[in-house]
Amino acid sequence: MSRTRFCCAMVVIGFVGVYALSTRAADGGDKFDRSDVPLEVQPKDSSLAKIVLVAGHPSHGPGEHEFFAGCAVLMELLNENQGVAPVMAKNGWPKDPRTFENARAVVFYMDGGDGHPIVQDHHLQEVERLLRAGTGFVNLHYAVEYPNRYEKQILPALGGYYETGVSINPTWEAHIKSLPKHPITRGVKPFTIVDEWYYNIHFVPGMRNVTPILQATPPDQTRGTPSAREHLGRKETLAWAFDRADGGRSFGFTGGHYHRNWGNEDFRRLVVNAILWSAKLHVPDEGAKVDLDLKELEKHLDRK
Repeated sequence: MSRTRFCCAMVVIGFVGVYALSTRAADGGDKFDRSDVPLEVQPKDSSLAKIVLVAGHPSHGPGEHEFFAGCAVLMELLNENQGVAPVMAKNGWPKDPRTFENARAVVFYMDGGDGHPIVQDHHLQEVERLLRAGTGFVNLHYAVEYPNRYEKQILPALGGYYETGVSINPTWEAHIKSLPKHPITRGVKPFTIVDEWYYNIHFVPGMRNVTPILQATPPDQTRGTPSAREHLGRKETLAWAFDRADGGRSFGFTGGHYHRNWGNEDFRRLVVNAILWSAKLHVPDEGAKVDLDLKELEKHLDRK
C-alpha cells in the first residue's frame, strides 16, 4: 500500500471510529432512535389547522440533508403555536391516504431533481388537487429543484424553482442585511449563516406575485453556470413568498442543507412563520414561537 493510500485509509478508519463513538446524543440517548416521533397520526380536533410535513429519504453525509430530523424539529416548533396540528410523514410520501386530507399546508423537505417524490408516480396530480383547494405549498432546500419539463406545473405552484444548468447551489456565507415587511419576517432579525444557498432561481415572468424574503449577494466566484455569470454582483433571492392565482400561498426556501442551522433562532423562526403564513394562519407580531433546546438537533438523525 502506498503512503498516500495508507494515510487515506487511516483517515477513513479514524472517521468511522469517531462516528461510531458519536452515536449518543448529549443527553445520553441514541441519536438514531425515532420511537418518540409520531408518524402520520391524524389530529382528533378538526378545529386545528393540519399542517403536513413530508421528510425525504436519507441523503448525503451526517449532518447534511437530515430531512427526518429537520421535520421532527419543525413539528416540535409548530406544536408550540396555538391552533396548529402538525402531521409528519417520512420517506418522501405519506403511506396513509388520510394524511393529506384537509391539510391547510403541505411542507416538502427532501431531495429534488429527477428523483423528486412529487414528480414520481401520480404524486404531482395529488399536489395539484391540493393546490386547487387552496392548500399552502412549502418547499425546503433541495425540494425546490424540479426537472425543467415540469415548468408549466411548478411555476404556477411555487412561483420559482431551481433549474438544473441555470441555477447554482454553492455553499457560501449569506449576509442577510435587511428583511422586507411581511408576515413571514415578523420577529426575524437580519442574520449571517453558512449554508448551501441556491440562487439564480427560475421565477415566473416579471416575478409576478413573488415577494423576495431573503436576499444576499454571493461571491462572484460561486456563479458556476453561464446564466449565473451574466449577473456578477447581483443580489440574489434565496427565499420567496408566492401568492398563487388560485388564492393559495407558497414558499420556497433554498437553505436547510446543514442540520445545525436549525439552531439559529432567526433561521428557524422565518421558516415556521412561512409555514403558518402558507396555511393562512395569523403570524404574531413578534413572530412564531420557536423555542428549541439545541440538544434536540442531536436526535432522530439518519444512519449514514
